[in-house]
Amino acid sequence: MLQFAETCDAIAATTKKLEKIALVAVYLRSLPLTNAASAAVFLSGRPFPTYEEATLQVGGALLWRVISELSAKSENELTEIYRRHGDAGSVAAEALPERPESSLSLTAVQKAFSAIAAARGPAAKAALLRSLLERATKLEAKYIVKVISGDLRIGLKESLVEEAVARAFEAPLDSVKRANMLLGDLGETLRLASSGRLADARLRLFHPIDFMLASPVESSDEALSYFQNASVEDKYDGIRAQAHISREEVRIFSRTRDEITESFPELPAALAGLAFVRMNIGRMNKDAILDGEIVGWTPSGAGRALPFSTLQQRLGRKQVSATLMREVPIAYLVFDILYLDGELLLDRPLRDRAQILDKLMKGLEVPAAATAFVGTEAFLGPAERNSAAAGPTQTLFGFAVPDLPSATVLRAPVATANSAQDIEALFVAARDRGNEGLVIKDPESFYTPGRRGKAWLKMKRELATLDVVVTAVEYGHGKRIGVLSDYTFAVWDGERLVNIGKAYSGLTDAEIAEMTQWFLAHKISEQGLRLEVEPKIVLEVAFNNMMRSARHESGYALRFPRIVRLRPDKRPEDADTIEAVREIYGRQHSA
Repeated sequence: MLQFAETCDAIAATTKKLEKIALVAVYLRSLPLTNAASAAVFLSGRPFPTYEEATLQVGGALLWRVISELSAKSENELTEIYRRHGDAGSVAAEALPERPESSLSLTAVQKAFSAIAAARGPAAKAALLRSLLERATKLEAKYIVKVISGDLRIGLKESLVEEAVARAFEAPLDSVKRANMLLGDLGETLRLASSGRLADARLRLFHPIDFMLASPVESSDEALSYFQNASVEDKYDGIRAQAHISREEVRIFSRTRDEITESFPELPAALAGLAFVRMNIGRMNKDAILDGEIVGWTPSGAGRALPFSTLQQRLGRKQVSATLMREVPIAYLVFDILYLDGELLLDRPLRDRAQILDKLMKGLEVPAAATAFVGTEAFLGPAERNSAAAGPTQTLFGFAVPDLPSATVLRAPVATANSAQDIEALFVAARDRGNEGLVIKDPESFYTPGRRGKAWLKMKRELATLDVVVTAVEYGHGKRIGVLSDYTFAVWDGERLVNIGKAYSGLTDAEIAEMTQWFLAHKISEQGLRLEVEPKIVLEVAFNNMMRSARHESGYALRFPRIVRLRPDKRPEDADTIEAVREIYGRQHSA
Protein backbone atom coordinates (compact mmCIF):
# COMPACT_ATOMS: atom_id res chain seq x y z
CA MET A 1 0.00 0.00 0.00
CA LEU A 2 2.92 2.32 0.69
CA GLN A 3 4.16 1.99 -2.90
CA PHE A 4 0.64 2.84 -4.11
CA ALA A 5 0.57 5.97 -1.93
CA GLU A 6 4.05 7.05 -3.04
CA THR A 7 3.06 6.58 -6.67
CA CYS A 8 -0.05 8.71 -6.12
CA ASP A 9 2.07 11.47 -4.60
CA ALA A 10 4.37 11.35 -7.63
CA ILE A 11 1.38 11.51 -10.00
CA ALA A 12 -0.01 14.52 -8.11
CA ALA A 13 3.35 16.28 -8.36
CA THR A 14 3.24 16.58 -12.15
CA THR A 15 0.73 18.39 -14.32
CA LYS A 16 1.85 16.61 -17.48
CA LYS A 17 -0.58 14.01 -18.75
CA LEU A 18 2.07 11.83 -20.40
CA GLU A 19 4.17 11.77 -17.24
CA LYS A 20 1.15 10.68 -15.20
CA ILE A 21 0.42 7.86 -17.66
CA ALA A 22 4.08 6.76 -17.62
CA LEU A 23 4.20 6.69 -13.80
CA VAL A 24 1.06 4.56 -13.60
CA ALA A 25 2.24 2.21 -16.36
CA VAL A 26 5.60 1.56 -14.70
CA TYR A 27 3.92 1.04 -11.32
CA LEU A 28 1.32 -1.41 -12.65
CA ARG A 29 3.96 -3.34 -14.56
CA SER A 30 6.06 -3.72 -11.39
CA LEU A 31 3.30 -5.44 -9.39
CA PRO A 32 2.12 -9.04 -9.23
CA LEU A 33 -0.99 -9.35 -11.38
CA THR A 34 -3.45 -9.59 -8.47
CA ASN A 35 -2.06 -6.44 -6.84
CA ALA A 36 -1.94 -4.64 -10.18
CA ALA A 37 -5.63 -5.37 -10.72
CA SER A 38 -6.50 -3.91 -7.30
CA ALA A 39 -4.27 -0.89 -7.88
CA ALA A 40 -5.92 -0.13 -11.22
CA VAL A 41 -9.34 0.02 -9.55
CA PHE A 42 -8.05 2.21 -6.69
CA LEU A 43 -6.31 4.56 -9.15
CA SER A 44 -9.66 5.16 -10.82
CA GLY A 45 -10.79 6.62 -7.47
CA ARG A 46 -13.03 3.70 -6.48
CA PRO A 47 -12.82 1.04 -3.78
CA PHE A 48 -14.62 -1.49 -6.03
CA PRO A 49 -15.03 -2.08 -9.76
CA THR A 50 -17.97 -0.17 -11.20
CA TYR A 51 -19.94 -3.31 -12.04
CA GLU A 52 -20.00 -4.55 -8.43
CA GLU A 53 -23.03 -3.90 -6.27
CA ALA A 54 -20.91 -3.18 -3.17
CA THR A 55 -20.70 0.34 -1.75
CA LEU A 56 -18.88 1.44 1.38
CA GLN A 57 -21.67 3.78 2.56
CA VAL A 58 -19.13 5.79 4.50
CA GLY A 59 -20.01 9.48 4.39
CA GLY A 60 -17.96 12.53 5.25
CA ALA A 61 -19.36 12.77 8.76
CA LEU A 62 -18.31 9.22 9.65
CA LEU A 63 -14.84 9.73 8.14
CA TRP A 64 -14.44 12.97 10.04
CA ARG A 65 -15.46 11.33 13.32
CA VAL A 66 -12.98 8.46 12.96
CA ILE A 67 -10.13 10.82 12.01
CA SER A 68 -11.01 13.01 14.98
CA GLU A 69 -10.96 10.05 17.39
CA LEU A 70 -7.65 8.68 16.10
CA SER A 71 -5.92 12.05 15.98
CA ALA A 72 -7.13 13.26 19.39
CA LYS A 73 -7.30 16.75 17.90
CA SER A 74 -10.05 19.27 18.53
CA GLU A 75 -12.71 20.17 15.99
CA ASN A 76 -11.10 23.59 15.52
CA GLU A 77 -7.68 22.05 14.87
CA LEU A 78 -9.06 19.64 12.28
CA THR A 79 -11.07 22.41 10.61
CA GLU A 80 -7.96 24.53 10.30
CA ILE A 81 -6.09 21.62 8.69
CA TYR A 82 -8.97 21.12 6.27
CA ARG A 83 -8.94 24.79 5.31
CA ARG A 84 -5.27 24.45 4.35
CA HIS A 85 -5.70 21.30 2.26
CA GLY A 86 -9.33 21.06 1.19
CA ASP A 87 -9.86 17.28 1.45
CA ALA A 88 -10.24 14.65 4.17
CA GLY A 89 -7.34 12.52 2.94
CA SER A 90 -4.86 15.33 3.45
CA VAL A 91 -6.37 15.99 6.88
CA ALA A 92 -5.73 12.36 7.80
CA ALA A 93 -2.14 12.58 6.58
CA GLU A 94 -1.41 15.58 8.81
CA ALA A 95 -3.58 14.81 11.83
CA LEU A 96 -3.09 11.07 12.41
CA PRO A 97 -0.10 9.81 14.40
CA GLU A 98 2.75 8.30 12.39
CA ARG A 99 3.18 4.53 12.41
CA PRO A 100 6.73 3.15 12.62
CA GLU A 101 6.47 1.15 9.40
CA SER A 102 4.01 0.01 6.76
CA SER A 103 2.23 -3.27 7.35
CA LEU A 104 -0.59 -2.92 4.83
CA SER A 105 -0.81 -4.59 1.44
CA LEU A 106 -3.18 -3.67 -1.37
CA THR A 107 -4.91 -7.00 -0.82
CA ALA A 108 -5.41 -6.22 2.89
CA VAL A 109 -6.93 -2.83 2.07
CA GLN A 110 -9.24 -4.40 -0.50
CA LYS A 111 -10.40 -6.98 2.07
CA ALA A 112 -10.98 -4.21 4.61
CA PHE A 113 -13.09 -2.29 2.08
CA SER A 114 -15.18 -5.40 1.46
CA ALA A 115 -15.70 -5.86 5.21
CA ILE A 116 -16.76 -2.22 5.61
CA ALA A 117 -19.22 -2.55 2.72
CA ALA A 118 -20.72 -5.68 4.30
CA ALA A 119 -21.00 -4.15 7.80
CA ARG A 120 -24.40 -2.93 8.92
CA GLY A 121 -24.75 0.37 10.73
CA PRO A 122 -22.36 3.32 11.24
CA ALA A 123 -20.90 1.92 14.49
CA ALA A 124 -19.75 -1.30 12.82
CA LYS A 125 -18.38 0.56 9.81
CA ALA A 126 -16.57 3.07 12.04
CA ALA A 127 -14.89 0.25 14.01
CA LEU A 128 -13.60 -1.39 10.83
CA LEU A 129 -12.42 1.92 9.39
CA ARG A 130 -10.66 2.77 12.66
CA SER A 131 -8.88 -0.60 12.62
CA LEU A 132 -7.73 -0.02 9.03
CA LEU A 133 -6.38 3.48 9.64
CA GLU A 134 -4.63 2.39 12.85
CA ARG A 135 -2.45 0.08 10.72
CA ALA A 136 -1.63 2.73 8.11
CA THR A 137 1.22 5.18 7.87
CA LYS A 138 0.32 8.83 7.40
CA LEU A 139 0.83 8.60 3.64
CA GLU A 140 -1.15 5.38 3.35
CA ALA A 141 -3.99 6.85 5.42
CA LYS A 142 -4.08 9.84 3.10
CA TYR A 143 -4.87 7.71 0.06
CA ILE A 144 -7.07 5.18 1.85
CA VAL A 145 -9.33 8.08 2.84
CA LYS A 146 -9.16 9.53 -0.66
CA VAL A 147 -10.23 6.24 -2.23
CA ILE A 148 -13.07 5.95 0.30
CA SER A 149 -14.14 9.50 -0.59
CA GLY A 150 -14.10 8.61 -4.28
CA ASP A 151 -11.76 11.44 -5.20
CA LEU A 152 -7.99 10.97 -5.33
CA ARG A 153 -7.43 14.58 -6.43
CA ILE A 154 -4.18 13.75 -8.19
CA GLY A 155 -5.29 14.73 -11.68
CA LEU A 156 -5.85 11.15 -12.75
CA LYS A 157 -9.04 10.26 -14.61
CA GLU A 158 -10.13 6.71 -15.37
CA SER A 159 -9.31 7.34 -19.03
CA LEU A 160 -5.67 7.97 -18.10
CA VAL A 161 -5.54 4.71 -16.14
CA GLU A 162 -6.84 2.98 -19.27
CA GLU A 163 -4.02 4.57 -21.26
CA ALA A 164 -1.52 3.40 -18.63
CA VAL A 165 -2.85 -0.17 -18.82
CA ALA A 166 -2.49 -0.07 -22.60
CA ARG A 167 1.10 1.17 -22.31
CA ALA A 168 2.08 -1.21 -19.52
CA PHE A 169 0.97 -4.29 -21.47
CA GLU A 170 1.50 -3.00 -25.03
CA ALA A 171 -2.20 -3.32 -25.85
CA PRO A 172 -4.32 -1.20 -28.24
CA LEU A 173 -5.91 1.64 -26.32
CA ASP A 174 -9.26 1.26 -28.09
CA SER A 175 -9.36 -2.40 -27.07
CA VAL A 176 -8.62 -1.51 -23.44
CA LYS A 177 -11.36 1.13 -23.40
CA ARG A 178 -13.89 -1.19 -24.98
CA ALA A 179 -13.10 -4.06 -22.61
CA ASN A 180 -13.42 -1.77 -19.58
CA MET A 181 -16.72 -0.42 -20.89
CA LEU A 182 -18.12 -3.92 -21.34
CA LEU A 183 -16.79 -5.36 -18.09
CA GLY A 184 -17.01 -2.35 -15.79
CA ASP A 185 -13.82 -3.59 -14.14
CA LEU A 186 -10.41 -2.02 -14.73
CA GLY A 187 -8.80 -4.84 -12.78
CA GLU A 188 -10.25 -7.54 -15.01
CA THR A 189 -9.42 -5.42 -18.06
CA LEU A 190 -5.81 -5.28 -16.88
CA ARG A 191 -5.74 -9.07 -16.49
CA LEU A 192 -6.98 -9.54 -20.05
CA ALA A 193 -4.50 -6.98 -21.39
CA SER A 194 -1.62 -8.74 -19.64
CA SER A 195 -2.36 -11.97 -21.50
CA GLY A 196 -3.39 -10.45 -24.83
CA ARG A 197 -7.04 -11.50 -24.42
CA LEU A 198 -8.88 -8.18 -24.53
CA ALA A 199 -11.03 -9.47 -27.39
CA ASP A 200 -12.46 -12.03 -24.92
CA ALA A 201 -14.24 -9.28 -22.97
CA ARG A 202 -17.99 -9.73 -23.07
CA LEU A 203 -20.74 -7.38 -21.97
CA ARG A 204 -22.00 -7.91 -18.46
CA LEU A 205 -25.75 -7.59 -18.45
CA PHE A 206 -26.94 -5.42 -15.54
CA HIS A 207 -23.69 -3.43 -15.71
CA PRO A 208 -24.86 -0.10 -17.21
CA ILE A 209 -22.99 1.31 -20.19
CA ASP A 210 -22.30 5.05 -20.29
CA PHE A 211 -24.96 6.92 -22.23
CA MET A 212 -24.33 8.62 -25.55
CA LEU A 213 -24.83 12.36 -25.10
CA ALA A 214 -26.13 15.17 -27.30
CA SER A 215 -24.46 18.54 -27.92
CA PRO A 216 -26.52 21.76 -27.81
CA VAL A 217 -27.24 23.73 -30.98
CA GLU A 218 -28.80 27.17 -31.28
CA SER A 219 -30.66 26.82 -34.57
CA SER A 220 -31.97 24.46 -37.23
CA ASP A 221 -29.36 25.73 -39.68
CA GLU A 222 -26.58 24.92 -37.23
CA ALA A 223 -27.98 21.41 -36.72
CA LEU A 224 -28.01 20.68 -40.46
CA SER A 225 -24.46 21.98 -40.84
CA TYR A 226 -23.27 18.73 -39.23
CA PHE A 227 -25.32 16.24 -41.28
CA GLN A 228 -28.31 16.09 -43.61
CA ASN A 229 -31.42 13.86 -43.60
CA ALA A 230 -31.68 14.06 -39.84
CA SER A 231 -33.57 11.67 -37.59
CA VAL A 232 -35.63 13.83 -35.22
CA GLU A 233 -37.27 13.03 -31.87
CA ASP A 234 -38.94 15.09 -29.18
CA LYS A 235 -36.71 16.01 -26.23
CA TYR A 236 -38.70 14.92 -23.18
CA ASP A 237 -38.52 16.44 -19.71
CA GLY A 238 -37.83 13.20 -17.85
CA ILE A 239 -34.84 11.11 -16.82
CA ARG A 240 -32.65 9.12 -19.15
CA ALA A 241 -32.91 5.43 -18.39
CA GLN A 242 -31.14 2.29 -19.57
CA ALA A 243 -33.19 -0.90 -19.27
CA HIS A 244 -31.41 -4.26 -18.96
CA ILE A 245 -33.78 -7.11 -19.73
CA SER A 246 -33.42 -10.88 -19.46
CA ARG A 247 -35.85 -13.74 -19.17
CA GLU A 248 -35.76 -13.69 -15.39
CA GLU A 249 -34.95 -10.09 -14.56
CA VAL A 250 -35.42 -6.43 -15.57
CA ARG A 251 -33.40 -3.63 -14.01
CA ILE A 252 -33.39 0.10 -14.76
CA PHE A 253 -30.35 2.40 -14.50
CA SER A 254 -30.05 6.19 -14.54
CA ARG A 255 -27.47 8.31 -16.31
CA THR A 256 -25.37 8.23 -13.15
CA ARG A 257 -25.36 4.41 -13.56
CA ASP A 258 -27.35 4.05 -10.34
CA GLU A 259 -30.13 1.49 -10.24
CA ILE A 260 -33.56 3.15 -10.10
CA THR A 261 -35.81 0.10 -10.57
CA GLU A 262 -37.37 0.57 -7.13
CA SER A 263 -38.62 4.05 -8.12
CA PHE A 264 -40.61 2.53 -10.99
CA PRO A 265 -41.75 -0.91 -9.77
CA GLU A 266 -44.48 -1.23 -12.41
CA LEU A 267 -42.06 -0.76 -15.33
CA PRO A 268 -40.26 -4.16 -15.23
CA ALA A 269 -43.57 -5.95 -15.78
CA ALA A 270 -44.13 -3.96 -18.96
CA LEU A 271 -40.58 -4.60 -20.19
CA ALA A 272 -40.43 -8.28 -19.27
CA GLY A 273 -42.43 -9.17 -22.36
CA LEU A 274 -39.45 -8.23 -24.52
CA ALA A 275 -37.56 -11.26 -23.21
CA PHE A 276 -40.08 -13.51 -24.93
CA VAL A 277 -40.50 -11.80 -28.29
CA ARG A 278 -40.09 -13.98 -31.37
CA MET A 279 -38.53 -12.14 -34.28
CA ASN A 280 -39.58 -12.91 -37.84
CA ILE A 281 -36.69 -15.37 -38.12
CA GLY A 282 -38.33 -17.48 -35.42
CA ARG A 283 -35.64 -17.04 -32.79
CA MET A 284 -36.36 -16.46 -29.10
CA ASN A 285 -34.68 -13.34 -27.68
CA LYS A 286 -33.40 -13.59 -24.15
CA ASP A 287 -31.49 -10.40 -23.38
CA ALA A 288 -31.68 -6.76 -24.41
CA ILE A 289 -30.43 -3.34 -23.37
CA LEU A 290 -32.61 -0.35 -24.27
CA ASP A 291 -31.98 3.39 -24.06
CA GLY A 292 -34.82 5.80 -23.50
CA GLU A 293 -36.51 8.37 -21.30
CA ILE A 294 -38.83 7.80 -18.34
CA VAL A 295 -41.47 10.51 -18.13
CA GLY A 296 -44.54 11.28 -16.10
CA TRP A 297 -47.45 10.46 -18.37
CA THR A 298 -51.06 11.45 -18.89
CA PRO A 299 -52.68 8.03 -19.38
CA SER A 300 -55.91 9.07 -21.09
CA GLY A 301 -56.90 10.48 -24.46
CA ALA A 302 -53.92 11.64 -26.50
CA GLY A 303 -51.20 10.74 -24.00
CA ARG A 304 -48.41 13.19 -23.38
CA ALA A 305 -45.38 13.65 -21.17
CA LEU A 306 -45.73 15.64 -17.95
CA PRO A 307 -43.23 18.17 -16.50
CA PHE A 308 -40.23 16.81 -14.63
CA SER A 309 -41.57 18.17 -11.34
CA THR A 310 -44.36 15.58 -11.56
CA LEU A 311 -41.95 12.70 -12.14
CA GLN A 312 -39.68 13.92 -9.35
CA GLN A 313 -42.20 12.64 -6.78
CA ARG A 314 -41.18 9.13 -7.83
CA LEU A 315 -37.41 9.55 -7.55
CA GLY A 316 -35.26 8.34 -4.68
CA ARG A 317 -37.99 6.32 -3.00
CA LYS A 318 -37.27 2.84 -1.70
CA GLN A 319 -40.98 2.04 -1.86
CA VAL A 320 -43.57 3.51 -4.21
CA SER A 321 -47.16 3.08 -3.12
CA ALA A 322 -49.95 1.98 -5.41
CA THR A 323 -51.57 5.36 -4.74
CA LEU A 324 -48.49 7.23 -5.99
CA MET A 325 -48.28 4.98 -9.05
CA ARG A 326 -51.85 5.93 -9.88
CA GLU A 327 -51.28 9.61 -9.16
CA VAL A 328 -48.02 9.77 -11.18
CA PRO A 329 -48.23 7.22 -13.99
CA ILE A 330 -45.11 6.83 -16.08
CA ALA A 331 -44.08 5.86 -19.59
CA TYR A 332 -40.77 4.58 -20.89
CA LEU A 333 -40.13 6.13 -24.31
CA VAL A 334 -37.55 3.88 -26.00
CA PHE A 335 -35.38 5.42 -28.69
CA ASP A 336 -32.36 3.12 -29.01
CA ILE A 337 -31.18 -0.46 -28.54
CA LEU A 338 -27.60 -1.27 -27.51
CA TYR A 339 -27.61 -5.05 -27.16
CA LEU A 340 -29.84 -7.89 -28.27
CA ASP A 341 -29.54 -11.62 -27.66
CA GLY A 342 -25.76 -11.77 -27.45
CA GLU A 343 -25.03 -9.13 -30.10
CA LEU A 344 -23.57 -5.77 -29.13
CA LEU A 345 -25.06 -3.14 -31.43
CA LEU A 346 -22.95 -0.09 -30.58
CA ASP A 347 -21.00 -0.27 -33.84
CA ARG A 348 -24.09 -0.52 -36.02
CA PRO A 349 -25.39 2.78 -37.48
CA LEU A 350 -28.48 4.34 -35.91
CA ARG A 351 -30.63 3.49 -38.93
CA ASP A 352 -29.84 -0.23 -38.40
CA ARG A 353 -30.43 -0.04 -34.65
CA ALA A 354 -33.75 1.72 -35.27
CA GLN A 355 -34.92 -1.10 -37.57
CA ILE A 356 -33.94 -3.74 -35.01
CA LEU A 357 -35.74 -1.80 -32.28
CA ASP A 358 -38.87 -1.41 -34.41
CA LYS A 359 -39.05 -5.16 -35.04
CA LEU A 360 -38.47 -5.96 -31.39
CA MET A 361 -41.10 -3.54 -30.14
CA LYS A 362 -43.74 -4.48 -32.71
CA GLY A 363 -43.49 -8.10 -31.60
CA LEU A 364 -43.77 -7.29 -27.91
CA GLU A 365 -45.69 -9.90 -25.92
CA VAL A 366 -47.09 -8.08 -22.92
CA PRO A 367 -47.86 -9.79 -19.60
CA ALA A 368 -51.46 -9.56 -18.44
CA ALA A 369 -50.48 -6.99 -15.82
CA ALA A 370 -49.25 -4.42 -18.35
CA THR A 371 -49.98 -2.94 -21.75
CA ALA A 372 -47.62 -1.42 -24.30
CA PHE A 373 -48.30 0.49 -27.49
CA VAL A 374 -45.34 0.42 -29.81
CA GLY A 375 -44.22 1.68 -33.20
CA THR A 376 -45.09 5.00 -34.78
CA GLU A 377 -47.81 3.38 -36.90
CA ALA A 378 -49.68 2.38 -33.74
CA PHE A 379 -50.58 6.06 -33.33
CA LEU A 380 -51.77 6.76 -36.86
CA GLY A 381 -54.78 5.87 -38.98
CA PRO A 382 -54.45 5.33 -42.77
CA ALA A 383 -55.09 8.98 -43.63
CA GLU A 384 -52.65 10.17 -40.98
CA ARG A 385 -50.00 7.76 -42.27
CA ASN A 386 -50.30 9.28 -45.71
CA SER A 387 -49.99 12.75 -44.21
CA ALA A 388 -46.95 11.75 -42.19
CA ALA A 389 -45.31 10.20 -45.22
CA ALA A 390 -45.62 13.51 -47.05
CA GLY A 391 -43.45 15.26 -44.48
CA PRO A 392 -42.92 15.93 -40.75
CA THR A 393 -46.21 16.74 -39.04
CA GLN A 394 -47.53 17.12 -35.53
CA THR A 395 -49.74 14.10 -36.13
CA LEU A 396 -46.66 11.90 -36.13
CA PHE A 397 -46.17 12.67 -32.46
CA GLY A 398 -49.85 12.84 -31.51
CA PHE A 399 -49.96 9.68 -29.36
CA ALA A 400 -53.62 9.14 -30.25
CA VAL A 401 -53.93 5.95 -28.23
CA PRO A 402 -56.56 4.50 -25.85
CA ASP A 403 -56.34 4.84 -22.08
CA LEU A 404 -53.03 3.47 -20.82
CA PRO A 405 -52.17 1.83 -17.52
CA SER A 406 -49.61 3.38 -15.22
CA ALA A 407 -46.72 1.46 -16.77
CA THR A 408 -46.40 2.08 -20.50
CA VAL A 409 -43.65 1.19 -22.97
CA LEU A 410 -43.60 3.24 -26.16
CA ARG A 411 -41.33 3.32 -29.17
CA ALA A 412 -40.39 7.02 -29.17
CA PRO A 413 -41.77 8.43 -32.44
CA VAL A 414 -39.20 9.51 -35.02
CA ALA A 415 -39.47 11.90 -37.95
CA THR A 416 -37.00 12.71 -40.71
CA ALA A 417 -35.97 16.21 -41.70
CA ASN A 418 -33.69 17.48 -44.45
CA SER A 419 -34.36 21.21 -44.24
CA ALA A 420 -34.32 23.92 -41.59
CA GLN A 421 -38.04 24.43 -42.21
CA ASP A 422 -38.74 20.78 -41.34
CA ILE A 423 -36.84 21.09 -38.07
CA GLU A 424 -38.53 24.37 -37.18
CA ALA A 425 -41.97 22.83 -37.70
CA LEU A 426 -41.07 19.84 -35.55
CA PHE A 427 -39.62 22.12 -32.87
CA VAL A 428 -42.78 24.21 -32.63
CA ALA A 429 -44.91 21.07 -32.46
CA ALA A 430 -42.72 19.58 -29.71
CA ARG A 431 -43.00 22.73 -27.61
CA ASP A 432 -46.77 22.79 -28.16
CA ARG A 433 -46.88 19.29 -26.68
CA GLY A 434 -45.10 20.58 -23.58
CA ASN A 435 -41.75 18.97 -24.40
CA GLU A 436 -38.39 20.72 -24.12
CA GLY A 437 -37.47 20.71 -27.80
CA LEU A 438 -35.81 18.26 -30.17
CA VAL A 439 -33.03 15.72 -30.31
CA ILE A 440 -31.58 15.64 -33.83
CA LYS A 441 -29.52 12.58 -34.78
CA ASP A 442 -27.32 11.47 -37.64
CA PRO A 443 -28.84 8.22 -38.99
CA GLU A 444 -25.32 6.97 -39.78
CA SER A 445 -24.00 7.51 -36.25
CA PHE A 446 -22.59 4.73 -34.10
CA TYR A 447 -23.48 4.65 -30.39
CA THR A 448 -20.50 6.20 -28.58
CA PRO A 449 -20.90 5.75 -24.79
CA GLY A 450 -20.05 8.75 -22.64
CA ARG A 451 -19.20 11.01 -25.56
CA ARG A 452 -20.81 14.31 -26.49
CA GLY A 453 -20.00 14.73 -30.16
CA LYS A 454 -21.92 16.26 -33.05
CA ALA A 455 -23.74 13.08 -34.12
CA TRP A 456 -26.54 13.75 -31.63
CA LEU A 457 -27.73 17.33 -31.13
CA LYS A 458 -30.27 18.93 -28.80
CA MET A 459 -32.19 22.12 -29.49
CA LYS A 460 -34.06 23.72 -26.59
CA ARG A 461 -34.03 27.56 -26.77
CA GLU A 462 -34.63 28.73 -23.27
CA LEU A 463 -33.11 31.00 -20.69
CA ALA A 464 -29.51 30.05 -20.00
CA THR A 465 -29.06 27.30 -17.41
CA LEU A 466 -26.05 25.55 -15.94
CA ASP A 467 -25.62 22.17 -14.26
CA VAL A 468 -23.56 22.88 -11.15
CA VAL A 469 -22.20 21.02 -8.10
CA VAL A 470 -23.05 22.10 -4.53
CA THR A 471 -19.86 22.76 -2.54
CA ALA A 472 -21.21 24.50 0.57
CA VAL A 473 -24.55 25.12 2.30
CA GLU A 474 -25.79 27.54 4.93
CA TYR A 475 -28.65 27.65 7.37
CA GLY A 476 -31.53 29.83 6.26
CA HIS A 477 -33.41 32.67 7.91
CA GLY A 478 -37.02 33.30 8.87
CA LYS A 479 -39.17 30.26 8.21
CA ARG A 480 -36.04 28.42 7.06
CA ILE A 481 -34.17 28.67 10.34
CA GLY A 482 -32.91 25.20 11.18
CA VAL A 483 -32.67 23.95 7.59
CA LEU A 484 -29.85 24.22 5.08
CA SER A 485 -31.40 26.23 2.28
CA ASP A 486 -28.63 28.48 0.87
CA TYR A 487 -26.47 26.60 -1.62
CA THR A 488 -23.08 27.64 -2.96
CA PHE A 489 -22.32 25.91 -6.23
CA ALA A 490 -19.45 25.42 -8.67
CA VAL A 491 -18.45 24.36 -12.18
CA TRP A 492 -15.42 22.42 -13.34
CA ASP A 493 -12.16 24.15 -14.23
CA GLY A 494 -10.07 21.23 -15.39
CA GLU A 495 -9.82 18.83 -12.46
CA ARG A 496 -11.10 21.25 -9.80
CA LEU A 497 -14.40 22.85 -8.90
CA VAL A 498 -14.59 26.65 -8.84
CA ASN A 499 -17.51 28.43 -7.22
CA ILE A 500 -19.69 30.59 -9.46
CA GLY A 501 -22.75 31.46 -7.43
CA LYS A 502 -25.17 30.98 -4.59
CA ALA A 503 -28.93 30.39 -4.65
CA TYR A 504 -31.66 29.82 -2.10
CA SER A 505 -34.88 29.74 -4.13
CA GLY A 506 -36.48 27.13 -6.34
CA LEU A 507 -36.80 24.04 -4.17
CA THR A 508 -39.86 23.03 -2.20
CA ASP A 509 -39.86 22.90 1.60
CA ALA A 510 -39.97 19.10 1.39
CA GLU A 511 -36.94 19.02 -0.90
CA ILE A 512 -35.02 21.40 1.36
CA ALA A 513 -35.82 19.28 4.42
CA GLU A 514 -34.68 16.11 2.64
CA MET A 515 -31.48 17.73 1.36
CA THR A 516 -30.73 19.14 4.83
CA GLN A 517 -30.50 15.59 6.16
CA TRP A 518 -28.25 14.59 3.27
CA PHE A 519 -25.89 17.54 3.71
CA LEU A 520 -25.62 16.99 7.47
CA ALA A 521 -24.61 13.38 6.81
CA HIS A 522 -22.06 14.43 4.18
CA LYS A 523 -20.46 17.55 5.67
CA ILE A 524 -16.71 17.93 5.45
CA SER A 525 -16.29 20.84 7.83
CA GLU A 526 -18.42 23.39 9.65
CA GLN A 527 -17.77 27.08 10.19
CA GLY A 528 -20.59 28.63 12.13
CA LEU A 529 -23.74 28.55 9.98
CA ARG A 530 -21.82 27.41 6.90
CA LEU A 531 -20.95 23.79 6.05
CA GLU A 532 -18.48 22.60 3.46
CA VAL A 533 -20.05 19.45 1.98
CA GLU A 534 -19.02 16.58 -0.25
CA PRO A 535 -19.33 17.77 -3.86
CA LYS A 536 -21.84 15.17 -5.05
CA ILE A 537 -25.17 17.00 -5.50
CA VAL A 538 -25.92 18.42 -8.95
CA LEU A 539 -28.39 21.26 -9.49
CA GLU A 540 -29.71 22.91 -12.59
CA VAL A 541 -29.68 26.68 -12.06
CA ALA A 542 -31.14 29.44 -14.22
CA PHE A 543 -30.10 33.08 -14.22
CA ASN A 544 -30.87 36.37 -15.95
CA ASN A 545 -27.35 37.38 -16.86
CA MET A 546 -23.71 36.62 -16.26
CA MET A 547 -21.02 39.04 -15.15
CA ARG A 548 -17.28 38.96 -14.62
CA SER A 549 -16.58 39.08 -10.90
CA ALA A 550 -13.70 38.56 -8.49
CA ARG A 551 -16.18 37.49 -5.83
CA HIS A 552 -16.04 33.85 -6.92
CA GLU A 553 -13.04 31.71 -7.81
CA SER A 554 -14.43 31.11 -11.30
CA GLY A 555 -14.10 34.80 -12.14
CA TYR A 556 -17.81 35.00 -12.99
CA ALA A 557 -21.05 35.63 -11.13
CA LEU A 558 -24.66 34.88 -12.02
CA ARG A 559 -27.34 37.57 -11.79
CA PHE A 560 -30.50 36.41 -9.98
CA PRO A 561 -29.59 32.71 -9.92
CA ARG A 562 -32.41 30.32 -9.00
CA ILE A 563 -32.57 26.57 -8.69
CA VAL A 564 -34.57 24.98 -11.49
CA ARG A 565 -34.39 21.47 -10.07
CA LEU A 566 -32.23 18.86 -8.42
CA ARG A 567 -30.48 16.62 -10.92
CA PRO A 568 -30.14 13.19 -9.24
CA ASP A 569 -29.78 11.72 -12.74
CA LYS A 570 -26.39 13.39 -13.18
CA ARG A 571 -23.00 12.67 -11.66
CA PRO A 572 -20.81 15.52 -10.37
CA GLU A 573 -18.44 15.00 -13.31
CA ASP A 574 -21.39 15.63 -15.66
CA ALA A 575 -21.72 19.23 -14.43
CA ASP A 576 -20.83 22.14 -16.72
CA THR A 577 -17.34 23.49 -17.19
CA ILE A 578 -15.77 26.93 -17.09
CA GLU A 579 -15.58 26.71 -20.90
CA ALA A 580 -19.38 26.51 -21.06
CA VAL A 581 -19.57 29.54 -18.75
CA ARG A 582 -17.24 31.51 -21.01
CA GLU A 583 -19.29 30.54 -24.05
CA ILE A 584 -22.54 31.75 -22.45
CA TYR A 585 -20.85 34.95 -21.33
CA GLY A 586 -19.51 35.49 -24.84
CA ARG A 587 -22.96 35.02 -26.40
CA GLN A 588 -24.61 37.39 -23.94
CA HIS A 589 -22.02 40.14 -24.40
CA SER A 590 -21.12 39.71 -28.08
CA ALA A 591 -23.42 42.52 -29.14
